[in-house]
Amino acid sequence: MVIRDIRATTVTVPLQAPLRHANGCHWGRFVRTIVEVEADNGLVGLGEMGGGGESAEATFRAMKEYLIGHDPARLEEMRFLIANPTASLYNNRSQVLAALEFACLDLLGQAWNVPVCDILGGRIRDRVSFASYCFFRYPNPRDGSGEVRAIDQLVAYARETKERYGFTTHKLKAGVFPPDYELEAYRALAASLPGDSFRFDPNGVWSAEQAIRFSHGIEDINNDYLEDPVYGLNGMRRTRQMTRVPLATNTVVVNFEQLAANVLDTAVDVILLDTTFWGGIRPCVKAAGVCETFQLGVAVHSSGELGVQLATMLHLGAVIPNLSFAADAHYHHLTDDVIQGGLMPYENGAIRVPEGPGLGVRLDCEKMREYHELYLRLGGYPYDRDPARPGWSPVLPNDRWANPDDGRTGPIPY
Repeated sequence: MVIRDIRATTVTVPLQAPLRHANGCHWGRFVRTIVEVEADNGLVGLGEMGGGGESAEATFRAMKEYLIGHDPARLEEMRFLIANPTASLYNNRSQVLAALEFACLDLLGQAWNVPVCDILGGRIRDRVSFASYCFFRYPNPRDGSGEVRAIDQLVAYARETKERYGFTTHKLKAGVFPPDYELEAYRALAASLPGDSFRFDPNGVWSAEQAIRFSHGIEDINNDYLEDPVYGLNGMRRTRQMTRVPLATNTVVVNFEQLAANVLDTAVDVILLDTTFWGGIRPCVKAAGVCETFQLGVAVHSSGELGVQLATMLHLGAVIPNLSFAADAHYHHLTDDVIQGGLMPYENGAIRVPEGPGLGVRLDCEKMREYHELYLRLGGYPYDRDPARPGWSPVLPNDRWANPDDGRTGPIPY
């Protein structure tokens, strides 16, 4: 079996409401690139990458020169072929490699009639638990629903998602409003759901001093961890020295060099593995092994997935024994998916690991066409811009907070 063709299609899928974060906003939809790798036996493997558009599609077309005729089982050779570490100083193809690795593993699983998790060592769990992943949100541009700005709206949203999906772990994506307001919001969230666990993520926009002060204000909460309160290993290390709340990251330990640095001089307690950022599922499995050896916690990070990448997260979660925490997923914010059967269902806060061959998901051609056409109509969106604050951008550490009393939304194509 060798690779015969590579195709890439950009889609945009609506969200329930625009999601606000420390650096801007998801403007009511996710833009993703779906990759199809076709083998000479007619099988098609699926991959997915965040973002997209003409540039991403052109990048994947350029990979044909590297990979046509390549055996999809020779994954290590593919890694060096398209993402050699020294060459990648100039082309940074890690996320491209990840999408292609997903597709090649999907091909192998189909050819061998086994799930991807069996290729990676076999599942030790049949389902993966997830956190609720609460955001501050602008209202839906179409009907005005779904806003989360006031603290009572946040508490109501968290209770609603717990009732609907069964979550017992709750994450607040923050860094939008002043830290004191978000501290009040986080404490109210925790008080409203007694017995559950919590985590907080301001996306690295605080100073170390702000992070230390905030961490002291949440020490009585049942915290999983405080995620990326500051940016940089040394800032994380300073914060860790002054708090009893475990620290986690998906920004400053995202490769093996950084993981080694963290092992030698610990700045972060929990590593959030992302199948895209780390260059595939297999590097995440390797990194989880390092974390197991050095007793670092492990969780699964979310980068705004549709069903194809969610399947990679589920197969990863199925095989790593030291998955210490519920995984993150933006998935329940979506209104639809591009896979057959629509959105994967939650059961008591968890999603079952697909049992079919390969990744266990297949594309819905009509949905692909619909959401590709929607992308062509709406285009992309500036992830690092806030629609209600033209010309705004954050600094590090940030002091340009949004006003929680400001109900303006700005124009959001939807």
